[in-house]
Amino acid sequence: MIDFRGFPKIARLSREIVITEKIDGTNASIYISDDLSPITCESGRVIPFLVGSRTRWIFPENDNHGFARWAYEHADELLKLGKGQHFGEWWGKGIQRGYGLEEKRFSLFNVAKWSDDTVRPDCCRVVPILYKGMFDTQIVEGVLKQLSIDGSYAEKNFMKPEGIVIYHTHGNLYFKKTIENDEKPKGKSE
Repeated sequence: MIDFRGFPKIARLSREIVITEKIDGTNASIYISDDLSPITCESGRVIPFLVGSRTRWIFPENDNHGFARWAYEHADELLKLGKGQHFGEWWGKGIQRGYGLEEKRFSLFNVAKWSDDTVRPDCCRVVPILYKGMFDTQIVEGVLKQLSIDGSYAEKNFMKPEGIVIYHTHGNLYFKKTIENDEKPKGKSE
């Protein structure tokens, strides 16, 4: 017999959203085990946590724009993130738009948890919150337009930001809109 699969509950659209700036870098994450104990890799090396890109675990010898090396250099501070997987954007010099920076930065995505500077590790930033309130397509379009006029909030003097990320809190879903070529799939822009 086939296992029954019910239809999933549908989230209501008219609920709170959080709009943040979509920083153009590379996705990165830190995974800290539940018991905060060091992790032994297949190579036998003991590390304080795992470091990831969007698609794989990375190490200094197979790095993603130097993120693993940076993470292990800042291990004591990053352990303050606590157990779990912490996602963010690794961005700055030599990565995508670069933002005119001479260094690279790590900005966490979870604004609900990390917006408070007093609890976030000093080596981390958080993506800028541009709006928090009820979902409204006119507000989404207005925030995107204002970003294109004002420039990046992540790096004040950078005038070519990529776009926005809309987090629908009730549906626990993320959506993105870019300033340029939003209608085209990534990698298909002219």
